[in-house]
Amino acid sequence: MKDASPQTVTLADYQPPTHLVEQVALTFQLSPRATRVLSQIRFVPNPARPGAHDLRLDGEDLRLIRASIDGAPLDARPDDRGLTIPAAALPAGPFTFAAEVEISPETNTALEGLYISRGMYCTQCEAEGFRKITFYPDRPDVMAPFTVRIESDAPVILSNGDPTSAGPGFAEWHDPWPKPSYLFALVAGNLVSHTDFFRTASGRQVELNIWVRPGDEGKCDYAMGALKRSMTWDEETYGREYDLDIFNIVAVDDFNMGAMENKGLNIFNSKYVLALPETATDDDFARIEAIIAHEYFHNWTGNRITCRDWFQLCLKEGLTVFRDQQFSADMRSAPVKRIEDVLTLRARQFREDAGPLAHPVRPGMYQEINNFYTATVYEKCAEVIGMLKRLVGPQDYRRALDLYFSRHDGQAATIEDWLKVFEDTTGRDLTQFKRWYTDAGTPRLSVEEDWKDGCYTLHFTQETAPTPGQPEKPPRVIPIALGLLNPNGDEVLPTATLEMTEARQSFRFEGLATRPIPSILRDFSAPVVLERASTPEERAFLLAHDTDPFNRWEAGRALAKDVLSHMVTEGAAPGPEYLDALLRVARDDSLDPAFRAYALRLPSEDDMAHTLHAAGRTPDPAAIHAARERLAGAIATHLRGALADLHAAMAVPGPYVHDARGAGQRALGLQALAYLTRIDNGARARAQFAEADNMTEELGALACLLSIGAGAGELDAFARRWGHDRLVMDKWFTLQVLEAAPDRLADTAAALTRHPDFDWKNPNRFRAVLGALSANHAGFHHASGAAYRLLADWLIRLDPVNPQTAARMSTAFETWTRYDADRQGLIRAELARIRTTPGLSRDLGEMTARLLG
Repeated sequence: MKDASPQTVTLADYQPPTHLVEQVALTFQLSPRATRVLSQIRFVPNPARPGAHDLRLDGEDLRLIRASIDGAPLDARPDDRGLTIPAAALPAGPFTFAAEVEISPETNTALEGLYISRGMYCTQCEAEGFRKITFYPDRPDVMAPFTVRIESDAPVILSNGDPTSAGPGFAEWHDPWPKPSYLFALVAGNLVSHTDFFRTASGRQVELNIWVRPGDEGKCDYAMGALKRSMTWDEETYGREYDLDIFNIVAVDDFNMGAMENKGLNIFNSKYVLALPETATDDDFARIEAIIAHEYFHNWTGNRITCRDWFQLCLKEGLTVFRDQQFSADMRSAPVKRIEDVLTLRARQFREDAGPLAHPVRPGMYQEINNFYTATVYEKCAEVIGMLKRLVGPQDYRRALDLYFSRHDGQAATIEDWLKVFEDTTGRDLTQFKRWYTDAGTPRLSVEEDWKDGCYTLHFTQETAPTPGQPEKPPRVIPIALGLLNPNGDEVLPTATLEMTEARQSFRFEGLATRPIPSILRDFSAPVVLERASTPEERAFLLAHDTDPFNRWEAGRALAKDVLSHMVTEGAAPGPEYLDALLRVARDDSLDPAFRAYALRLPSEDDMAHTLHAAGRTPDPAAIHAARERLAGAIATHLRGALADLHAAMAVPGPYVHDARGAGQRALGLQALAYLTRIDNGARARAQFAEADNMTEELGALACLLSIGAGAGELDAFARRWGHDRLVMDKWFTLQVLEAAPDRLADTAAALTRHPDFDWKNPNRFRAVLGALSANHAGFHHASGAAYRLLADWLIRLDPVNPQTAARMSTAFETWTRYDADRQGLIRAELARIRTTPGLSRDLGEMTARLLG
């Protein structure tokens, strides 16, 4: 168990390692409860730290058998967190430290280090899991080539790099590329491969393998295709070629995260590899493609160039998220992908920035680094890179990236290194831009306007609210993509980027014949909240005429939020402007079906709570739920004929094929079905459930039925049909939580935790039930507090077993300060109960402390 009161690590205290590592040789003698790990590590004093220094090696949950330096026995006395070798015991020059330790993979339920998942040995070492394997300077700025020998009777034995030797009971691997310990990987078990080959731009042939359990090999085609598309795209777009002779992916059932980019041996949560039309939805296919790409792209942005310390985590993750977003946009619809990315950003990162967990893209301190794999580090940093690309332009962006790869290949870099390549390439001073990395919070960008004698002026003001530890925020560089439209819909100013650098700044546009309608923040050019007075008529106009697809969608969403806000706060009825605007969208066959599906979708209840709170109102979850239900019913009635036509027209003929066009048609058809189910008592949904030949339409129809309190028979039929498939059954569990009536959510979820197939130690299954609680907004925030208590009970139970997952699930409480005093009191009590639990891990301990402020 980890110490619940650890020391705080700060960026300001960073020092280079006292010693560097020239090479690592590891031997594993695998055994479920008594694996022996023999290490030989060649150290050399670091010139950057002159003088004599103790050598500190990290190590946790290790039983030391023996240790030596250059063959001489070492009287080593580890503490709970590692081993310190006094400077007096170290040679003045290079030396070899050897150790033999014993570990127990079978009892490692935290799924960090070496553990066993359903009989398969596997590892997860990011961020600090390698220290649970052997004694080592477990920090990202210590990089070395690894040679690994694994002794086991497992049929398949894998590690990083390329295979060098194998025989009965053993396999040896060598990775020639220096890497930090967090990228080490090992897999051994009964696996079969789905194999293909890829020829690189320089003509080398690379063997590609996706390793899965027997019986799953037929579910790998899409993942393999996504991998090959990623490799081609990275060569064409960034000039990055793969650098080993083999690339392995392994699908693992028990995994805390989505996937891990270990050099040459990516380990994936099986839900992001395995897919058939019958078992995976269109959204599953899209996520598989994106995550396969993300982990592959890490080969250069994360592996060949890694981060100097964990404060620089955004350097590898934000850049790689930006690259996988670019890839998905190129593979699919760029406008729709942009809408999806912004929805994710607002749903996860904006709420993070607005609460007690707010932190900069590059944090200045932490206690448990696992708690900073956040939307701010990933999604917000990707937005920061997108702004940088917009400011310098695509050509200079590519030139800067080429310089980054050539200058820092094989290094552990920093944000300063990253920004310096842009400064050297473009001549820009990025000192002010760097505030996006160092300052937390979401800027609010307010706009006022003047019109006089053919001159149109926009006055912008930026302000960022205080966040924990940062009471005041100086102005940032904000790129504002702007277009101007005439009242007839013609564009009089094509998209131009305004560069805002002051707290208040004005921009003039002269020689205009009529007062224009502004389209501000096109393509969501900066992660800010835009505040501008507008009318329903203007928003309806932009929804109909804006040439920027994102802002066209944004206008419709703002219109929906206005309607819902009035319904919640004033009991108003939905006005004709919004309903008629939606009707025009539904009937506009010139629009991308996927775009229409998003345009017809209502803002989520959590989004509305955030919107009301930002406007100075205390959100009432029950009132938001009731208003949203009423508006959905009004839409169904007003658009009845158009929705019926859409549902029929969007049926994709022939066998299921996953492509962007077909996925968009199914999304639009299901959105129409969701509304129609409210007025046809589920007749169409029952028919679709019975006839569906793919999981997208089968699960979508079931969700529609559950949303109106029907579908019990279909739910049972689904479980009988798919009870053998663990990933499909995760969907079955989650759907019942998402669609539960608010006053029944806690009871529904509690009953599911008693189901024979609820394996709470499996992260996917735990997330399927307990992780879905807060997505049912009105139910999670029911006035009884029952869902709060249920989640707290399970976090307390999970923490000793898997502290990383428990800590991440605690973010369900991060918005607690925006609700009324009674709900705040209920959540505060549960957080305090968790916080005072004896033996609490440092993971969950830090999270509850931050949540409580």
